[in-house]
Amino acid sequence: MEAVIARAKSVSLDCNNVDKKLRQIFDLTEDEANFHMKQSAFLYQLAVQTMPKSLHCLSMRLTVEYFRDHLFDKELSEKYSDPTLQHFVIFSNNVIASSVVINSTVVHARDTVNQVFHVLTDWQNYYAMKHWFLRNTFRDAVVQVLNIEDPDSYGKATLSHLTLPVEFRVSFPSNDSAPAIHNRTQYVSIFSHSHYLLPEIFKNLEKVVVLDDDVVVQQDLSALWSLNMGGKVTGAIEICSVKMDQLQSYLGEHSFQKHSCSWMSGLNVIDLARWRDLDISETYWKLVKEQVSMKEGSALLATLLTFQDQIYALDRMWVLSGLGHDYGLDIEGIKKAAVLHYNGNMKPWLDLGIPKYKEYWKKFLNHEDQYLSECNVNR
Repeated sequence: MEAVIARAKSVSLDCNNVDKKLRQIFDLTEDEANFHMKQSAFLYQLAVQTMPKSLHCLSMRLTVEYFRDHLFDKELSEKYSDPTLQHFVIFSNNVIASSVVINSTVVHARDTVNQVFHVLTDWQNYYAMKHWFLRNTFRDAVVQVLNIEDPDSYGKATLSHLTLPVEFRVSFPSNDSAPAIHNRTQYVSIFSHSHYLLPEIFKNLEKVVVLDDDVVVQQDLSALWSLNMGGKVTGAIEICSVKMDQLQSYLGEHSFQKHSCSWMSGLNVIDLARWRDLDISETYWKLVKEQVSMKEGSALLATLLTFQDQIYALDRMWVLSGLGHDYGLDIEGIKKAAVLHYNGNMKPWLDLGIPKYKEYWKKFLNHEDQYLSECNVNR
């Protein structure tokens, strides 16, 4: 040991070389950490945006069975356009998600004989949706499946592809002095292009309730049909935790009241008669063309401008949002809410979904269904 120590002392040490070596090691480690962070973020987004294998299996099985048993197809067109009934609209390309919305709604409804559900979907999922809702009953309610991409059926009231409600991730500090790592995050969901076809698709209807496919209904919704919205076009939940000035990066410089609340899709009561009177759709498409240079925020900006002063604020007890991103929601608040909104990336049908919130969604699945079992959807 003495010999080793003596030898070590006899070797001259260049501190510059040691410093240089440590910096190289640090830079390599930092580069590797950045790589893994980017890889993790990419894979997370991929998992969020990709349809799970089980749901793809279900859609394919249902499509095949539809063409084997197409004579089973039947329509109840007299109810589909009856303005005296309660009409619910769901935009979705997800069979299970839309089924949970409908099932949870009828389970809690006092009377379902007057309920009509319209599921607007795309070509790829149309036949799977048709077969699913033909082979499953929802008490006395009826379900109509529409292909929003079919020009032969709706003419001008079609799009080249279905667009679902758009979600914008907004982060802002909890207070002025809080570091960025403690920023609060909110997902603001708003109408997509498809929503602006509603007055044309449902020409005979005067009022509809639009439900996003990431909600679960826990109470009877019949009171929504007797709301007096005071001439407003849309009833929506206002999100006062997100002010208009906090959306400035998306909206640019426009004449919004800076401290006014934003609002969300999820549960919306729409007065189609008033919508037509004010020509809301034409206003929206005009604004979209004007904002064509804004790739990310054009839909948000156009929607907020279109519905400025046309939002009737629903009571906050109607909807509790955040179940798709916020781990800290109050369980008692969840139980009391009429509608649970899983806005955010962690949808309840994904493996990434927040486990403690999934149970409120999964209990409305039909666990005895043959296709769900064969495609491993029930796990």
